[in-house]
Amino acid sequence: MADSCRDRPPTDPDAAAADCRTASPLSGKKRAQQSPGLRPRYQSPAPGHCLRRVTLTKPTFCHGCSDFIWGLVGFLCEVCNFMCHEKCLKTLRSACSCMTPSAVRVPVAHCFGPAGQKKRFCCVCRKQTEGNGALRCEVCELHVHADCAVFSCADCRSSHLDRTLEQDTFHHHWREGNLAAAARCDVCRRSCASSDVLSGMRCEWCGVTSHAACYLSVPPECTLGRLRCLMLHPACVRLDSRNFSKMHCYRITESCSQDLDNSDDVDQSAAASKEGPPAAPESGKQLKVCDGDDAMKRGCFRLVSIMRATKNEEVVEAALRAFYLPDEPQDFELLELGAAQRLHADDVLNRNGSDHRGPDNRGSDHRGSLKDGGDAWLLRTKPRDAEVLKVYAGRPRSGAAFVSVSVSGTSTAASVLSEALRLLHRQEVDTSRFSLVEIYMSSKQVQRQTLSPQEKIQDKLQEIRKVSVRQMNQTRFYLLEDRKRPLQVFLLVSGLTPMLTTDECVQLIQDQLALKSHLVTVSHVYTSQGAVALQVSCFSEAERIYMLAKDTTVSNKTLTPLVIPEIVLEQLGRDVCPLLVFVNPKSGGMKGRELLYGFRKLLNPHQVFDLSNGGPLAGLHTFREVPRFRVLVCGGDGTVGWVLGVLEAVRHKLVCREPPIGIVPLGTGNDLARVLRWGAGYSGEDPHHILVSVDEADQVLMDRWTILLDAQDLSGDGKDNGFLEPPKIVQMNNYFGLGIDAEVSLDFHQAREDDPDKFTSRFHNKGVYVKVGLQKISCTRSLHKELQLQVDAQDVPLPHIEGLIFLNIPSWGSGADLWGSEVDVRHGKPSIDDGLLEVVGVTGVVHMGQVQSGLRSGIRIAQGNYIRLTVSKPIPVQVDGEPWIQPPGHIIISAAGPKVQMLRKSKQKQKKSSKDGRSESPSSRDGGH
Repeated sequence: MADSCRDRPPTDPDAAAADCRTASPLSGKKRAQQSPGLRPRYQSPAPGHCLRRVTLTKPTFCHGCSDFIWGLVGFLCEVCNFMCHEKCLKTLRSACSCMTPSAVRVPVAHCFGPAGQKKRFCCVCRKQTEGNGALRCEVCELHVHADCAVFSCADCRSSHLDRTLEQDTFHHHWREGNLAAAARCDVCRRSCASSDVLSGMRCEWCGVTSHAACYLSVPPECTLGRLRCLMLHPACVRLDSRNFSKMHCYRITESCSQDLDNSDDVDQSAAASKEGPPAAPESGKQLKVCDGDDAMKRGCFRLVSIMRATKNEEVVEAALRAFYLPDEPQDFELLELGAAQRLHADDVLNRNGSDHRGPDNRGSDHRGSLKDGGDAWLLRTKPRDAEVLKVYAGRPRSGAAFVSVSVSGTSTAASVLSEALRLLHRQEVDTSRFSLVEIYMSSKQVQRQTLSPQEKIQDKLQEIRKVSVRQMNQTRFYLLEDRKRPLQVFLLVSGLTPMLTTDECVQLIQDQLALKSHLVTVSHVYTSQGAVALQVSCFSEAERIYMLAKDTTVSNKTLTPLVIPEIVLEQLGRDVCPLLVFVNPKSGGMKGRELLYGFRKLLNPHQVFDLSNGGPLAGLHTFREVPRFRVLVCGGDGTVGWVLGVLEAVRHKLVCREPPIGIVPLGTGNDLARVLRWGAGYSGEDPHHILVSVDEADQVLMDRWTILLDAQDLSGDGKDNGFLEPPKIVQMNNYFGLGIDAEVSLDFHQAREDDPDKFTSRFHNKGVYVKVGLQKISCTRSLHKELQLQVDAQDVPLPHIEGLIFLNIPSWGSGADLWGSEVDVRHGKPSIDDGLLEVVGVTGVVHMGQVQSGLRSGIRIAQGNYIRLTVSKPIPVQVDGEPWIQPPGHIIISAAGPKVQMLRKSKQKQKKSSKDGRSESPSSRDGGH
């Protein structure tokens, strides 16, 4: 990966302190990393910081305790911009950004996406990230500038076991800063959040928060906190994902990261020229420094400002800080590009910025590109006869996570392997069962390479450093045992033609993807959904199938391949009822996407599914063997009906055939959510509070109905003269309407189809609905002449109405009570589980408006559980808000098998103690975003 070319923030004492709260350096004039000169350093218990005493010229807050720094003196880290009081130096525990790779337990890559406009602080340079040039990880709380992303490492949450790098004990996963406004320290109970600086620590699993000086006092083992009973523990999820990025593993659409994928290829020197030249110090010059051959080929560099009388070691130290490297400067040297000359230790730059190196010296007036030499330098590691290599245990036990092995020019991977086993007191084991693996912990993808036993280790280290010195800082060597476990990669391929036979589906997928029978097994076939589940025993074959399926079209529809995790039931706690979350990101404007992000952070991302990427089947297939689970659907009534329909179709393949379903209302009407007390619409509620409400919700039953639409050509005498089209069967949850109600819905639906970008606001949608309704005021339709109604085999005469509506729930048209609350001795009180439909009529658009205003109710006609309609003319109909024109024929409504389990929000939420986990959501400061 190429190095970022963003200039380092200012380290001049006055300027640095004054600018400690500005945005990323790319948002203004570029500034360069300056050499340390002769200023004294201050030691701290936290590793990596290069602290200098600075004079403050602006109001400044301490990053350690988040309090205001009174006075004119502060202490600034010239690497990561950490600022603190003098009194906080003794209790400083926050490691510098350059030490982040050394603190990683299990390397897990991030899934970067656009961060939006919310105020956050960069976890690398600690500056504010507000604006379009910010990124965030889709599954954890890492926020960075786009040009700081390459200096972050693979320290995301470990959400599953990949059979190679594991840990026996589940520890807290700490992330610094960006806490909720009301966060309090779990140790001292004082406030630990700050909206001014990157301060405080938070576990990204259980949500416990603490001061940076207190978090080491928190017990190291994580219990997952308040949401433990809803969460899939990482030990319960297994996924062999060597050849797949984390975007593929978490089923995150690639559009979220496509801009980042090309960010490393940008010519940063050109970007710098667009913003004007960086501010150079007086009587000095600037050096363009590359950290290896890779950066040199890409033309990427970092600017280092050289001040008066600066020696080589001080220049090298400034270059190391510019690349966030914690190494000692005496182990490195600078080579001039194009001239292959070293800057010797006794060389001193004079006041005019030129150096005394001989006739080939180029002064500060010659500022060419990297190829021109002069101001362009290459950071190299000095040759070493011997060094110490840290070898990490693949599955660390009690004790140190790594051992230090001395290597020389003759050391091979086999000799290092034997020495590491001896230091781990495992010399009696067979060394052939182990291998030495090089792992590059890039922030975007963890890359692994198994070393051959004869490979020279020191040559390997020199090769890595030659490519990129920074890459060496993010590279580890692991001692891994070959346990000879059978490899299993699970893929779900959807997009096939629905309703084919099982043999036809298998043959179709075989022909399209050329499956190798000795490596691929078809484990499940979902004929009603047009999907096939594959079990692959080879990484390369799984990758080939995945990439080929993405480019394959069947019946003008592109196939959708998804990587599916395996849930280990033996690791699932008895008191755990995991939550399966479906989010429709297209619902509610941008609220759907923000909820998707929020739930991925709060839960295991493997239990959160994007409905725009594979639909509900992927989640139900993943949870097919879980004995007990709940479902949360985030979307409108149409989305809820979609999930319920797929659940009904695949119910026979699930161990838990009737999971209770909760709703987060993101649609326009949200009638079902209103009845179940989830609200009229999502208005930015904290996602953590939503999950707590789901955990405390009551289970209720709800009727579902099957509608058979049998279109036939009916003559004037009502006799059948032939079929117009094949019969159609649909499922109904809320209501079924014919006439004026469906006609208004149809016009609204067509307006939304013509210009969907305008229909992103609930308020706008309702405005368009009213406008369409007003256009229908003058329309008249004698519905009683076009319909014949039978309820429970009894003919029911229709009054003079323009619309006929069958209600399953006591909410219609965005919360209106169409049936009414008046007591009627002829009819019983409606309920969602009484096995009856309420038949109601409306006389026109004016009547509908009065009902929705609460001035009137509809015309009660009947109640029953078996409805038969005869339609003599084409008529608009709608089921749960989905309208169309129905040809003449017969319509039969009957109960659709067993009732479905739904979750109804509890009226009195139980007050539970916050001591067992998360009391505050990390996103509550921003209203859930």
